[in-house]
Amino acid sequence: MKQVLSNYLAKLILSSMTVAVSCLLTACGGSSDSDSANLSPVARAALLGDNLMVRVAIDTNDAAKSGTNCADLGADWASCARGKLILENDGGRSIAAGGWTLYVHSIRRILMVEHPAFAWKHITGDLYALTPRAGAFTLGAGERIEVPFVGEYWYQRYSDLLPRAYVVADGNAAPAILKHNDTDDETRYVDRIPPSADDAAAFAATPAQVQRARAEAALPSAQQVAARALPAVLRSTPNEGVAQIGGIELSRSGLTSSQRAALEARAATLGLTGAALRVNGQIAGGSLPTDIARAGGYRLTIAQGGANIDAFDAAGLFYGAQTLLSLTPAGGGNVPAMTIEDAPRYTHRGMHVDVARNFRQPATLRRLIDQMGAYKLNRLHLHLSDDEGWRIEIPGLPELTDIGAKRCHDLTETRCLVPQLASGPDNRSGGGYLSRADYVALVRYAADRFVEIIPEIDMPGHARAAVVSMEARFQRLSAKGDKTGANAYRLLDPADTSNATTVQFYDRRSFINPCGDGAQRFASKVIGEIAAMHREAGAPLSVWHFGGDEAKNILLGAGFQPLDGTDPGKGHVNLAAQDKPWGRSPQCAALIASGKAASVDELPSMFARQVSQIVRNNGIGTMAAWQDGIKHAKGPQDFATSNTMVTMWDTIFWGASDTVQALSGQGYKTVLALPDYLYFDFPYAFDQRERGYYWGSHGTDSFKTFSLAPDNLPQNAEIMADRDGKPFEVTSAGPAPHIEGIQGQAWAEVMRTDPQFEYMVYPRLLALAERAWHRAEWERPYRDGERYKLGDTDKVDKAALARDWAGFASVVQNRELAKLKRAGAVMREGAGS
Repeated sequence: MKQVLSNYLAKLILSSMTVAVSCLLTACGGSSDSDSANLSPVARAALLGDNLMVRVAIDTNDAAKSGTNCADLGADWASCARGKLILENDGGRSIAAGGWTLYVHSIRRILMVEHPAFAWKHITGDLYALTPRAGAFTLGAGERIEVPFVGEYWYQRYSDLLPRAYVVADGNAAPAILKHNDTDDETRYVDRIPPSADDAAAFAATPAQVQRARAEAALPSAQQVAARALPAVLRSTPNEGVAQIGGIELSRSGLTSSQRAALEARAATLGLTGAALRVNGQIAGGSLPTDIARAGGYRLTIAQGGANIDAFDAAGLFYGAQTLLSLTPAGGGNVPAMTIEDAPRYTHRGMHVDVARNFRQPATLRRLIDQMGAYKLNRLHLHLSDDEGWRIEIPGLPELTDIGAKRCHDLTETRCLVPQLASGPDNRSGGGYLSRADYVALVRYAADRFVEIIPEIDMPGHARAAVVSMEARFQRLSAKGDKTGANAYRLLDPADTSNATTVQFYDRRSFINPCGDGAQRFASKVIGEIAAMHREAGAPLSVWHFGGDEAKNILLGAGFQPLDGTDPGKGHVNLAAQDKPWGRSPQCAALIASGKAASVDELPSMFARQVSQIVRNNGIGTMAAWQDGIKHAKGPQDFATSNTMVTMWDTIFWGASDTVQALSGQGYKTVLALPDYLYFDFPYAFDQRERGYYWGSHGTDSFKTFSLAPDNLPQNAEIMADRDGKPFEVTSAGPAPHIEGIQGQAWAEVMRTDPQFEYMVYPRLLALAERAWHRAEWERPYRDGERYKLGDTDKVDKAALARDWAGFASVVQNRELAKLKRAGAVMREGAGS
């Protein structure tokens, strides 16, 4: 440690010398009658907000190679980057150090700030405070000062670097956003990011992509495109002639008036307001062919004089009409006469939307539901709570939305959560919630389009918004002398001193403590209220999502070692000072001593079992959880609900095939949420300016999602490389797993606005719908013991994949993009997006 300290002091002296030279050039250390030091706090904040600009430059993403001891700085896997915060005076008055603090956001842990003129502090999550020492410098007009820093891991995308830094002047509670940084255009404040070696490797085309390019050079005929629905149907037989469709007239259908209205609204959106084609519909039930005589199945017969739908159920009638609308060009036109027999591939055809990190407006969610209904996706998984926000009104617990749904600069967090994810101190982004009436209306709107909303309240981890809100409730009622009421929904053990850092860099207040009475009482209240909303909407809740993911201390992970460790590839951390969640909670220690839980590791699964009983008591048949949430359970039999669904988020190159095999074998209803194929918060392409996280994929375009073989995960190793463009192999083992379905994910950390959200979702949603509804001919059946590897094995019919893609892409380009535009959706242009 002495050597480490000596090295650090040497660097600090060198840094000071550099600053001294810099100050000669930028008038550091001076003062004048007109500088900010002589202004009132309010005026000082205003001056800084108007004139101070923060820019960022990343010098290297492999700082260890240039002499930085990333391991001694405690970087995970000893990986760190170097960069500079550049503070520049863009105004005409001098800015003096002292009397103010700059707050900045970073999605990477800041491990060190190397400048003697500044003190820095991690507040919580991604919020950091940078405070200049009084008298250390003065920035004249146009002058700048560079503040070197070291961040964990790397910065490979512009969206890694967050905007909306803000200042708070001493003695002035009102913060001021730096107007130059109040933007969602990262190029305005990011000077440079080094080229990524990972991107260069991933540019290498796979054999399937080569075939794709060839197929796109010889696109299908206009007749083939006209006869292809999206998603593709199970089978079709051509008939003579065409049907002219300027509009549709539904008659004798087994749909409710609101379901018929939803179809009519879709037709109107597509511009079908001309001469209507008469569409008769009836529920035929089991009289249909065996393979379509199931939920959502239908037969659609299109003739010159009209169309007829024979459906297994009401959903089949709706989907048959949507197929007709899919075949119809925007604005109307001719549709080939044909007979279609069709049914869904999976029970669960879902889309997950994170409204907690950054809120999505109801109108945006309704537009998403419209598209889900149109393309036969049937489950909207709403992530309603997380560390950064609580997004649904719960009667009787007003603090959840009064505090947990907004962000402001209140470091006590008794009025709001502190700013996160570049929201600014005044909710420029991130704030908002669904009122009870909003949610009821949304559930009803979705049900009319055969979309079921699955609410998720994440527990016991990722729960900081709830924990902080209930602490504010505790303080409010305690001040009134209502001890019973104050403790009723308290989610902390006040004596817990556990030291933990979460995945998003929060402390123990990120975890609901499952050992106190308040946790179960809170779960019962929230589940009961949301279930009541579904009943009021006429769509009783059938699936409750518990969450359950990432209740852990990341500093106890595999990439860290003790301070005296000798592994150069791991970060040094004082492991003795680190605790597992609830590791120092007296309440949990007592519960473990009583035998109700074997260890702190099992507390999340114990809590999941308790919540499953609450779910069952509310008449809900299925409890879902992320795979982390059931890690210590023996199987579905551990839970009180009739069914237990698991949302699986392993990547294929990190073992998803084995995981789905194990989950299916235990009897869980398994839904694939594969990050490398189905995370729509990942970038479309290998481009630094494409928004998104990329820990699972540097580029997920529509073709990649389209190429997914969900029933045979090993097959995908022959088509796509891993995250870094490297081939990997997977060999199937054991019997074919059964999956309930697949769903896309739109996590919202870097989707601050609704247009950003829509850009990331459309048109990838269409490729998701294709795979969720339709099994393609190039998808090989699962066989035990088959090995697949890109560039090595050659089992998959890649030419068939390319032809299928070309047909899909042509339909998207020639019909569906125009429909998305008519719906008002923001999207990434191009069929191959």
